[in-house]
Amino acid sequence: MTSFPLKIVTPDGLIFDGSAEQIIVRTTSGDVAILARHINYVAPLGMGRAVIIAGGKRRTAACIGGMLSVVDGSVTLVPTTFEWSDKIDLERANAAYEKADKVLKNPDASQNDLKLAEAKLRRALVRKSVASTK
Repeated sequence: MTSFPLKIVTPDGLIFDGSAEQIIVRTTSGDVAILARHINYVAPLGMGRAVIIAGGKRRTAACIGGMLSVVDGSVTLVPTTFEWSDKIDLERANAAYEKADKVLKNPDASQNDLKLAEAKLRRALVRKSVASTK
């Protein structure tokens, strides 16, 4: 399969810089797959699983927020959060889920607390889902 240059950069630094055959990510409009010779494209990232196929090997990650761009055959992924499945701390994800769930069930929680808890719950669910594919 033909490859393309891929860079994955987060606020914490460079995660990946090499060639890939395919990348699948969740955008705010749904999942998108990028292959070599894809047209120029820019999309905001949603919250979900990212799949990278590089060197014939498939790796998954939790990918949350940011943007994806394809310019003249080069792909750049700039997520807010990107965690390879084998690096996700499942205990931490479970604890975050439980804490957020507790806030959501609290009838005295403010609207702001509920919105934050919902976002944290969704992030924890993504991490738990991706970690289960190790």
